[in-house]
Order: sequence, then structure tokens, then C-alpha cells
Amino acid sequence: MRWFRILALAACSALFLSQPAGAAAPTDCHVGAYRLADGRLVDIAPSGEGALRWRQFDGTTGALAKTPEGGWSSTFGWTGRPDGVTVSFSDCAAGEVRFAGVRGRRIPLDVKETRFAGRDVSLAGRLVLPEGRSRVPIVVLVHGAENDSALDSYALQRLLPAAGVGAFVYDKRGTGASSGKYSQDFELLADDAVAAMREARRLAGPRAGRVGYQGASQGGWVVPIAATRAPVDFAIVSFGLAVSVIDEDQQQVALEMGLKGYSARDTAKALEVADAAETVIASGFTEGFERLDALRDKYRGEPWYKDLHGNFTWLVLPHSETRLRAMAKDYDWGTPWRYDPMPTLRAVKTPQLWILGENDLEAPSAETGRRLRTLIDAGLPITLALYPGAEHGMTEFETKPDGERVSTRFSPGYFAMMRDFARDGRLRGAYGRSVITPPKRK
Repeated sequence: MRWFRILALAACSALFLSQPAGAAAPTDCHVGAYRLADGRLVDIAPSGEGALRWRQFDGTTGALAKTPEGGWSSTFGWTGRPDGVTVSFSDCAAGEVRFAGVRGRRIPLDVKETRFAGRDVSLAGRLVLPEGRSRVPIVVLVHGAENDSALDSYALQRLLPAAGVGAFVYDKRGTGASSGKYSQDFELLADDAVAAMREARRLAGPRAGRVGYQGASQGGWVVPIAATRAPVDFAIVSFGLAVSVIDEDQQQVALEMGLKGYSARDTAKALEVADAAETVIASGFTEGFERLDALRDKYRGEPWYKDLHGNFTWLVLPHSETRLRAMAKDYDWGTPWRYDPMPTLRAVKTPQLWILGENDLEAPSAETGRRLRTLIDAGLPITLALYPGAEHGMTEFETKPDGERVSTRFSPGYFAMMRDFARDGRLRGAYGRSVITPPKRK
């Protein structure tokens, strides 16, 4: 999914979110985590008006739509194809489910709602812990680029606590129940993340064990900054980037051109146009129009031009200077287009787990993986997990004849990997098909 769509509709891109999703619906009383009689864990989440989505801890997932008989029927992943799974619920008070013929019961969780202060804003948050009195690790869920409510839409706020790891979720500034203006200022968002971490510790009190962050996509730029500002025990980055926002667009253009079968020469031309478009948007739509116009006129007749997209180059290409200048106010989010995350990553002493998809188109992982390996070789406490066959959102996918990708499930082992790293910073055995590069032994 693309940059503007992500920002406007809360989809998923490396400049910005975490997983394929629809707009959150008003909370359904059946939303919750359930333990099935055979031991499996399944979460039921809102997924658009009148719809739900199930996720199992193994990564399988489907969309649920109500049937005329009052039950729910499922479709495979995000494909829209029936998968044969049917779901029915008891009345809400009983908290029972029948999932694909197996009975289950809602898992009781300890939930505390809160409001806390970010930098000059009031933020709405929620702490979700496993029931009991024992100490547990807590993961603070740091946003991607979505502009909808994390309190409504983040399934990890239940999946992790149902698996024994607490979660703190909050609506970032300018979204959901939080105040302020929507922002992509990584420094500002990092301050809010630190405030969220401190609020999670306060609410958990003596139950707080290890506390750290999980940031997806755009959160991969925010989490390392936050980890340098206040001590935490761990940091998890899912499908994030160790390059700049501008580099992200360049890398996506290059990858797309290669997948379309264009030559290195054509790719170089496409990158030249993308560079001009990036200059315009990074200037706040105030500079670079003459060069952009010249390159568009030069290349628009070439076969590859119609396939030039990128993470945000596509947003600029169709428009005149007049229109682009008028668009500036709609994209005034404080985005640090040329922010280089490497100095921050070198400064982070907190153990980090980076989980990347080898086939990520929105946040191409090759250069980020290379950079992380250089940091690992330099002795930094980073674990890198690369999932073959996974794209942005850590989902596996099918490819349609026209090249469009459709997600089918989350990568096996993805949820378990985050759970285990939060517990004690260690990974054990295999996590699906992931290829793991551990930290250097001291």
C-alpha cells in the first residue's frame, strides 16, 4: 500500500503502518482473545463497519462477515475467498465462542484505561495485563503512520497479554481519543512514546517486569530514539527501516522497476524522476518544480514511466506546480524526510529485535538488513530476523496476474518471536522460516 493511502486511510507503508487493515468499526462486544478447547489462541478484532477479523497466534487469519442465520463466515486472509471457517458466539456476558467447530472461552484480562500527558497533548491509553498478581513483561505499542485509533484497531493489545505478556496501547497525538495535531515528527513521537512507557510502568506498579517497545513501520524510526531518552529493557522493530524516508522512496522505485523487468538504464531514469519528485515534497512543495517539469517532459513517453510509483513519488507526478503548492497544507506533518537513523542506532544500548520481510515492497529490507548486520558485527546488541516470502505487515501473500499482492496470513512464528523476546530477550529454536542473525557473543 502506498504512502498517501496509508496516511489517509491507515493502511500500511514503511513511511507508516503495521499491517493490512480496514478502518476500525465501533467496538463489538465479541471483540476479545479466546482460548479454544484444543489449546489454540484466537483473537477477534473489529475490521470495518459490521465486520470482524480473527487472528490465531500461529499467524493464520480471516475476515468475518455476518450470515443471514446470525453466525459468521470467514474468508481466507485478505483474499475475499471463503475458507470454510465458521464462527458463532454466545451472548456477550457468557463470553463463549465456537470457532471452526471447536468451543472456546474468552480469556479474562486485567484492563486499565488511562489518560496521560505527552508533550503538550493529552493521550488516551490502555494497559492490558494477564490476570493475576505476578510480574509480567510489558510491551508499549508504538504507532506506525495510521491516523485512526490504536485503542480500537491494535490486535496485539490482546494477543500478547493472552500469551502472558502485557501490552500498553495508546492513541497517538491527533488520532482517536487523544488530543493534538497528527504528526510524523519522529522526535516528538518519541517523547510521546517515552511518556507512554512511564505511564505503563506507573499503572502496572509491582506487576511491571521487563518493559520495552514494539514499533511497526514508521515506529521503527521512533522506537530507537525513544530508547535513547529513557531506560527500557528491550526494543522490537517490525518491518522498519534503517534508512531515511527519501531513501525508502528511492529503494521502492528501484525494486518496483526490477520486478517489472525494466533494465538498469531505465531504472536509473526512473530514479532521476523520483529524486526530482522527492525534492519537491521534502521542500514542503515550495522548490524543485522546474527540474521536475523538465524530467517529466523528457521521460513521460517512455514505456517505464507508467509504472513509476514509489512510496510517495506517485503522489507528485500527475500534478502541476500550482496544484502541488496548494497541496502543501494537507501534508504539513513535520516529516523529517532526510533523517538518518544510523547515528541513533549506533547510540542505542538497549537490546533490539528487528523483524523484516525479505519481500517487503513498501519498506525494502535489503539495505536495512545490510546496515543492521554491520551494527551486529560492531558488537551492538541487535538480533535480526529476516522472513522469506513476507512483505510489509509481516504477511505472506499471493500475486495476482496483474502483479497486485494480496495478503493471506501473518508469517508463522512472528507473534511468538515478539512474545519470547519481550519475556527475556532470548529467542529459542525456529520461528517459521525466519533466518536469524544473533548478536555477537562478548
